[in-house]
Amino acid sequence: MLKYSLKRLFQSMVTLLIVITIVFFLLRLMPEEGYFGDSYEKLDEAQKEAILTGMGLRDPLHVQLVNFYKNILSGDLGTSTIYRPKVPVIEILKSKIPYSLEFGLSAMAISLICGVSMGILMARSKNKVWDKIGTGYIVIINAVPAAVYYLFIQLYATDIFKLPILFKQSDHLSWILPVISMSLGSTASYAMWMRRYMVDELNRDYVKLARAKGFKDKKVMVKHVLRNAFVPMAQYLPASLLYTISGSIYIESLYSIPGMGGLLVTAIQRQDNPLVQSLVLIYSSIGIIGLFLGDILMASFDPRIKLEGKGGAR
Repeated sequence: MLKYSLKRLFQSMVTLLIVITIVFFLLRLMPEEGYFGDSYEKLDEAQKEAILTGMGLRDPLHVQLVNFYKNILSGDLGTSTIYRPKVPVIEILKSKIPYSLEFGLSAMAISLICGVSMGILMARSKNKVWDKIGTGYIVIINAVPAAVYYLFIQLYATDIFKLPILFKQSDHLSWILPVISMSLGSTASYAMWMRRYMVDELNRDYVKLARAKGFKDKKVMVKHVLRNAFVPMAQYLPASLLYTISGSIYIESLYSIPGMGGLLVTAIQRQDNPLVQSLVLIYSSIGIIGLFLGDILMASFDPRIKLEGKGGAR
């Protein structure tokens, strides 16, 4: 386990290094206007060159790349030039991440509890009423565009339940609709996969043998079936947890939540190069770290998985 963890950690670090390098070169292809903000049209060529030279953007590429690595290791993600001129990117993120994290974690907790419970109920009542109701919910959530039921919830739930239509930090009731909206898709996903994995486990020989030996159905479900069914899902939990930082583009916009959702799109549209660079690095890191932690968590849940053996690693 330790050997595999170290191996996967090394692979993750190499992958992250490659991603950082690619981001560096891609940012050098973006228009230079993104480094000047609103003052670009007011400067002459000599002033522009002086500013770019001062930022180190006229140094040889290998020198820029080394400085780029040094800045990242020191925690310096640069300064916004257009979105919030002269404000450090770290400060921008500090003001937005807490909102996305709080909403994301709340929605994740609800979707895990409801989704896993729904999946268990569907598996235990296969082809019966609860299974059909759950299947209908999953089909609707996956078939109907999310924007449709988000708007439906916002327009009608506010009138029926007298809830605020937009987010207000001082009003805790304004959290209800955004959190519910965020949790709907994940709930359907968790329910679908939990049902599938549990049905697969229920058809295995060890379950049939345990029942034939007279073990109580509840004990078999909790101690064996549920645990084994949860192992494949555990792999994706760390990534889901980390991705709550990135927020929801549509929901945060719909409810006027000042979180991370849409920040990358806005930064690209405004050509704020330092901010784009920082956000791409953060999202890439989240994906890589999430996969690494997911593999470790999956092995921890099921010691039978030999990740160090031949063909065991992904």
